[in-house]
Amino acid sequence: MEISFFIYREVHSSVIGIWLCLLLLTVSQNASAQTSEPTYLIGLGSYDITGPAADVNMMGYANMEQIASGIHFRLRARAFIVAEPGGSRVVFVNLDACMASQIVTIKVIERLKSRYGGLYNERNVAISGIHTHAGPGGYLQYVVYIVTSVGFVHQSFDVIVDGIEKAIVQANDNLRPGSLFINGGVLLDAGVNRSPSAYLNNPPEERKEYKYDVDKEMTLLKFVDKEWGPVGSFNWFATHGTSMSRTNSLISGDNKGAAARFMEDWFEKEAHGEIYNVKSEFSNDHGFPRKLSVITSKFHSNYSMLKHLALSFSANSGSVVPGTFSTAHRVRSTWQGVRPKFVSAFCQSNCGDVSPNVLGTFCMDTGLPCDFNHSTCNGKNELCYGRGPGYPDEFESTRIIGDKQYKKAVDLFTEASEKIMGKVDFRQTYLDLSNLEVTIPSTDGPKVVLTCPASMGFAFAAGTTDGPGAFDFTQGDDRGNAFWKLVRNLLKKPRKVQVDCQHPKPILLDTGDMKEPYDWAPSVLPIQIIRIGQFVILCVPGEFSTMAGRRLRAAVRSVLTNSSSREFDDNLHIVVAGLTNSYSQYVTTFEEYKIQRYEGASTLYGPHTLNAYIQEFKKLAASMISGSIISPGSQPPDLLNKQISLLPPVIVDSKPFGVEFGDIKSDVHQNSTFTKGDLVSVTFWSACPRNDLMTEGTFSLVENLQGAGKWIPAYDDDDFCLRFIWSRPWKLSTHSHATIEWRIPETAFSGVYRIRHFGAAKGLFGSISHFTGASSAFVVI
Repeated sequence: MEISFFIYREVHSSVIGIWLCLLLLTVSQNASAQTSEPTYLIGLGSYDITGPAADVNMMGYANMEQIASGIHFRLRARAFIVAEPGGSRVVFVNLDACMASQIVTIKVIERLKSRYGGLYNERNVAISGIHTHAGPGGYLQYVVYIVTSVGFVHQSFDVIVDGIEKAIVQANDNLRPGSLFINGGVLLDAGVNRSPSAYLNNPPEERKEYKYDVDKEMTLLKFVDKEWGPVGSFNWFATHGTSMSRTNSLISGDNKGAAARFMEDWFEKEAHGEIYNVKSEFSNDHGFPRKLSVITSKFHSNYSMLKHLALSFSANSGSVVPGTFSTAHRVRSTWQGVRPKFVSAFCQSNCGDVSPNVLGTFCMDTGLPCDFNHSTCNGKNELCYGRGPGYPDEFESTRIIGDKQYKKAVDLFTEASEKIMGKVDFRQTYLDLSNLEVTIPSTDGPKVVLTCPASMGFAFAAGTTDGPGAFDFTQGDDRGNAFWKLVRNLLKKPRKVQVDCQHPKPILLDTGDMKEPYDWAPSVLPIQIIRIGQFVILCVPGEFSTMAGRRLRAAVRSVLTNSSSREFDDNLHIVVAGLTNSYSQYVTTFEEYKIQRYEGASTLYGPHTLNAYIQEFKKLAASMISGSIISPGSQPPDLLNKQISLLPPVIVDSKPFGVEFGDIKSDVHQNSTFTKGDLVSVTFWSACPRNDLMTEGTFSLVENLQGAGKWIPAYDDDDFCLRFIWSRPWKLSTHSHATIEWRIPETAFSGVYRIRHFGAAKGLFGSISHFTGASSAFVVI
């Protein structure tokens, strides 16, 4: 619908004036209610950790053919610090990565100690992954986790370590008086149990205590600055980062990363962004950089004028630019002037058996449901896949599951009223889970058993319904077969004591006893409790199943609430933070382990693994209550200097004669017009993204024409609607292309747009030159 800009401006100004008065009154009342008597010092930070968008295998599915070739949206490290004035402090970092890594944690702690002395250390810093399966791999230190990435990838490792450190530094620099509020609620239709047959093997009386076979509870912390009001939120909810499939090649934070983008943009636009619309055209009095979507559009109502304007701007030839050029042209910025940037993190919990593919599992050949017990189709696992809510579009499934989490988080955030009060405290230790004594109940009284050196069962190779394996492996296999046992024995034949210890798991890979060229699997792992008043985080180095997480929470709750100190009551909030500080695959209940689905086969340390964790976490909780010091345990190894990398470097980038890097290869049609929902696609002559990760920058940009020839950034690498797709004409080619696809969102303003690409090319002698190019202009109505 067309409307005169002048009429629109007058009406809009009157309406927004009234609306602003009401909004400011509401915000000021809410802020004054929630910022009185600050309890803690709080600080939040966020930094880009997007790894190499080319040539590197993705971490999660262990699919060697899943090689990164572009960006869906960027990955970030988000951190919060909570400190008692003059007292204890804790740090929690949420990574848009598959999992935390022991060697990453070791090196981050080393940097923090060098920078801050003993202020931040392994005891009070937790680093947790969201479990996206669409991030570059090669950043873990154990052999089994870097086989598919052809060894260690220093570029993946370095950007994560750097980003975590910078996020923590930001949070520390932002420390200001403030308060925390907590809220929780049920979120339905964002996760289903992908191993229900294993869950059903848990005792019926235990299952009757819970309404669902996965946890539906989301728990959210709201951070409120004394002066600025709300500055961030972190929430914990269990669902796998597998909305994006094992064939996807674009770097993505999957559903949790998407939810974080949605909520951060919501806050900047809805919660305070609109307040500043009347202050200036493209900025505000505080110097906040803002998305175009929160700027009152100065659009043209005359369609023919738009067409005429678009014709004035043909494609720009590629040109050399400074290395920081893309950073300066981003839509988002981590620097917000005097006001802290709003940070929203969607953290992972006990997601071990929880899938976001909520429509169920079906056979790809027949369309019929998969076998219930083994997730097979005619006895084969390869054709059994879970379907997300946007099936067959994995990007839409990611958006839907992310949107559900985001909307629930907004509800909890806006309604949070329970104030966090009490001590800030922490306990941490290392466990050697290869041979830990565990006391368990039995019919003859307490019995001492042992955990086992790590191993993976036959059902591990079957994969899951989120990403099936290959060959003739099946979930629920508690026997194995002769052929694969023969293959296994060529690598390492398990000792009889190990076979007996891991029973009923048939061992496929005896990783705990495999030491060449260095350790294949971890044995020493960290466990940690973080307390902020009545809120407690249980930091675990793996993926706990639904019931395993419930048992752990219940055991710690019992210790804390039944202590003579009476520090805790029924208002205690406990979450499990999965994939934290290190990674050791899965933890199931004893009963689930017997079924030997994928999760049980991936429970490394044998059938008593969960009991070991519960036993040791109870010790941490008791230590916290008594104020006693707990032994730090054996230190994990630092294997950085032993890492082997077989990923070849970028040798050189080249282009055809007469072509410049950044030139258009495939443009939009001249004088094109698009509508909301259309796909705009442009291809540039480009270079390998590994030459410069464009950290805190962008490879792709949509710009909107404002005024006489002024192009304003509208969408960049961080936007869900924009995709950067990189390719070579053939595998060993030194030529490459960058295709940028923009699915025009319904919220886009009418006007004139163009697409821009940034890149970096490597010369024959190793020099790096940065470049940019732009498409012809086009109209969006």
